[in-house]
Amino acid sequence: MAVAETQLYAKVSNKHRTKSTSVLLESLLAKGFPAHIAQKALVATGQKTIEDAAKWLHSHCNDPSLDDPIPQEYALYLCPTGRLHNHLQEFWKESKRQCGKNRAHEIFPHITLCDFFTCEDQKVELLYDTLKRVCDSFSQCFPPSISLSLHSSTTYLGFFIGDSHANILKEFALAFSSEASALADCHVKPCLKQLHLTLAHKFYPHHYKTLEQLAKCINPGETCQWVAALYSRDMRFVHYQTLRALFQYKPQNIDELMINAGDFIYVDPTQQSDVSEGWVIGTSHRTGCRGFLPENYTERANESDTWVKHREYVFVTASRPFTQTENEPNVKLNGEVHNPSMSRSVTNVLSLQNATLRRGVLVMRHGERVDQVFGKSWLQQCFTADGKYYRADLNFPSTLPKRKDSVKHFEYDPPLSCCGVFQSRLIGEALLDQEVMVSYVYSSPALRCVQTAQHILQGLKLDQKVKIRVEPGLFEWTKWEASRVIPNFMTVTELAEASYKIDTSYRGNFPLSSLVTSESYEEYVSRSSAVIKQIITACPSKGKGVILIVGHGSSLASFTRPLIGLPPRDSSDFAQVVRKIPSLGMCFCEELKEENKWQMVNPPVKTLTHGANAAFNWRNGIVED
Repeated sequence: MAVAETQLYAKVSNKHRTKSTSVLLESLLAKGFPAHIAQKALVATGQKTIEDAAKWLHSHCNDPSLDDPIPQEYALYLCPTGRLHNHLQEFWKESKRQCGKNRAHEIFPHITLCDFFTCEDQKVELLYDTLKRVCDSFSQCFPPSISLSLHSSTTYLGFFIGDSHANILKEFALAFSSEASALADCHVKPCLKQLHLTLAHKFYPHHYKTLEQLAKCINPGETCQWVAALYSRDMRFVHYQTLRALFQYKPQNIDELMINAGDFIYVDPTQQSDVSEGWVIGTSHRTGCRGFLPENYTERANESDTWVKHREYVFVTASRPFTQTENEPNVKLNGEVHNPSMSRSVTNVLSLQNATLRRGVLVMRHGERVDQVFGKSWLQQCFTADGKYYRADLNFPSTLPKRKDSVKHFEYDPPLSCCGVFQSRLIGEALLDQEVMVSYVYSSPALRCVQTAQHILQGLKLDQKVKIRVEPGLFEWTKWEASRVIPNFMTVTELAEASYKIDTSYRGNFPLSSLVTSESYEEYVSRSSAVIKQIITACPSKGKGVILIVGHGSSLASFTRPLIGLPPRDSSDFAQVVRKIPSLGMCFCEELKEENKWQMVNPPVKTLTHGANAAFNWRNGIVED
C-alpha cells in the first residue's frame, strides 16, 4: 500500500461508525449492497436519487478501490447567481480566450467560506443538517447585497468583500465549523482572512493589463442571489490533472482503459515519464479503473468538473429580489455561459485590442513521420533485394526524393508518411478557410519539416507565391537525436531539384556546421532565442502577415516563450511538455506593436485529432483460424 493511501486510511480507521437511517440507504441495503459501499455510492452522487447511486455502483463494479474507506473532501462556498454570475462567466470565457487558462479557470466563481475538510460517508447527512440549520439561523441577518471592490496586482485579480459584509460571512463560516464539529465529527477550518472572489490567479505578467481591462467591465453591483453550496471531491486525486475524453476508446490490450466521450480521467503528471509517446496512464472518474489511453483522445478539463454538489441554500432577500427571465441562461457549474446583456464595454476592449494587432507567428510541429508508424527499420521494409523502392504499406511515401548520397541517410532524416502529407495539406486548407495570410515560411532542415511546409503552402494555394526558407537553427535539441550525430540533411539544391519550393537565395542565421551534437539545454535555449529574434527582425513589420515556422515538438515552447518575454522552462518540465505535442501541434503569437510586445493567443485553426489504424492481414480470422 502506498504511503499516501496509508495516511488516508489512518484518518478514518479509529473513528466510531454510526448507522444512517437514510431512506436512500435503506433502499440500497434492500437490494443487497453492503452498507459501506452503498454509503460510498450515495456520497459520490450527492445523495440525490436511488437511480444515480445504482448507476454509480454498476459503473464501479470493477473499481479496485470500491472497498477502501477513504472519505470525500468537502468545501463550503458562497456562489453568485443571476446577472452577476453571468457577467463573471463572460469574463471567464473572454479571459481564457485572450490570455489562455489561468488557475482561476479551474473553479467556478465563488467565495470560499470553509476550505476542504473530510467527513465520513455515514455522517454526511449530519453535514447537510448542519448547513440547513446554520443557514436558517443567518437568513434574517444575511446582507441584501454584498459589497465587492476590485483588487488587482500583477499576480492576482479579484473582488474583495467589504468589511461589514465580510464579518457576517465569517460569523456564518465559524458557526458552520462549530456545528459540523459537534454534529458530524468534522474538523472544519473557516476562512477568517480577507474574503474574496477570485477572477484571475497565477497568470503571466504580460497579460495583466488585458485581464484588468476585462475585469473593469464587470459591474459588481449587478443583481445577484447568493447561494451557500456544499461541494465534495475525491481526495486521492487532488494533485492530479483532470482530462476529458473527446472520443470513445475501446481497449486493444489488457492494460488499456475503456473510455466514453465525456468521461473524466485523473492523470498523475509524475507517473508519465516511462509511458510510450502519445499515451498517458490514468484513472477513470466514471469507473474507478486505471489503465493506458491515447492522449490525443482527451483535452484538459477543469479541476472542479468532477466535483459533486451536495446541498445548497438560497438566501432570499426582500430588498434584492431575484427573478430569472426567460432569456437569461441557467446557472451552470463550469458552463461557459454567453449572456447577450453583457456590457458592451467588453466588446469595446476586444475591438481596441484587435486594432493593435499586427504580425503573427505560427509555430508548428511537422506532420506524421514515416518511422513514427513503421519504426526505425522502415527502410528495410520498403526496398527490394536489388535496391528498388516500393510501398510496403499505403502509408509509406509514394516516392522518396532523390539525393546524391546514400538512401541510408533517410533513416535519421525520415520523410512524412502519406498520412503526414494529408495532415499538412489539411492544415493548409484550414488556414485558407480562415483567410490566414502567410507571408513568410521558415523550416527546419529536417526533410519532414520541409515537406510539411510544402504541403501546407499547397493547401493555402501559396506554393507558387511563397518560398520556404530553410533555417538550420530551427532544428530540434540535438541531445535528442537518436544517431548521436547531426543528420546528413538534403542540401538546399537537392530539395529544389526535388520540386520543393525553396528560397535558394536565403542564407541561414545558423549554418549547419554550427550545430553541435548533444548540446546542453542552455545552448539549445540560447540558439532558439537568437533564431526567433533574427527571424522577426528579417521579416518587415508592415501589414498583418503571418510568419509560419515549421519545426519540431520542442519548437513550440523554445521559440514562443522568448518571444512573449517568458523565461525557459526547467529542462525536466520542458521534456514533459514536448512529449505531449502531437503532429501539427501549433502555437500562435500576435504582435501588439503599440506596446512593443507579443502575446500568445488561440491558433487560427482547430487542432487535428484522429485515431490509430492498425495493420490488417485479411487471412487472420477471415480465412484462417
